[in-house]
Amino acid sequence: MTDPTARAAASDPSADEAAPQGFTLFAVLRRDPANPDDFDGHDVPHFVNELDDIIALVEEQGVTLRGIYDVSGFRADADVMLWIHGPDAEGLQWALRELRRSRMLKSLLPTWNAMGVHRDAEFNKNHVPGFLRGIEPKGWMTVYPFVRSYEWYLLPEEERSAMLADHGRKGAAFRGAIANTVASFALGDYEWLLPIESDELTELVDLMRELRATDARMHVREEVPFYTGRRIETAELVEVLQ
Repeated sequence: MTDPTARAAASDPSADEAAPQGFTLFAVLRRDPANPDDFDGHDVPHFVNELDDIIALVEEQGVTLRGIYDVSGFRADADVMLWIHGPDAEGLQWALRELRRSRMLKSLLPTWNAMGVHRDAEFNKNHVPGFLRGIEPKGWMTVYPFVRSYEWYLLPEEERSAMLADHGRKGAAFRGAIANTVASFALGDYEWLLPIESDELTELVDLMRELRATDARMHVREEVPFYTGRRIETAELVEVLQ
C-alpha cells in the first residue's frame, strides 16, 4: 500500500535539496513468560529514572525517541514498541542497545524489528515523513511493511501514477492522520514501511479500511504484520509490563 495521506507539496524548486534525511527504527518487544519480571515497588522510581537518563543520553547523541507504545492486547506476541530516528543507521543500532540494557527493558524478548530511511516516495517525490518535519507525535500509531508485486515496477509510469493518485485522494480525506512512509529496500525483508499516527484510533481503522478499495492494492505481495499502540510515558511502562 502507498502512503495514505499523500498530498501535493508546495511548489518549491529547492524542496528536494532542502529535504531532511534520516533513518528510523522500530523495535517490538514482549514479556518472557518463562522469566516474568515483577518489579519491587521500592525499585520502580529508580528504574524509571534510569530509563529516562538513557533516553536523555541517546538524544544527546542525535537520536530521538519519538515514542514508547503500549501494544499489549492487540497481538499475543507484543507488549511494547519503541520508535527511534536519527541521522544514521549505526547510531540507531547503538541507541537501541542502550535502551535494551535498561532494567525496565532488558528482560524483554524481541518480536519484530524494522529499519527504514527517508528516500523519494513512489507517490510523491516531495513527501517528507511527519517525524522529519517537526510534527508532534500523535496519541496512536500503527506501523506495517509492504512489498510490491513483481509486475509493479515494470508497469508504465502513467499507469502507476494514476493508481497512486487515486490511492492518495482516498487517504487525503483523513486529515488527522500523519504519514511517515520510509524506504526499507535492502534494510530487511520489506520495500517500504508505513508508520501512520493519529490522535484517534478509529481514524486509523477507517483509513486502512478505505484504502482497501484501490487498484494500487492489487499490486501488493505483503503488507503484514501490523503493530498498533498508544503512546505512553516511561512511568506507564511499569503497569504495562507487570
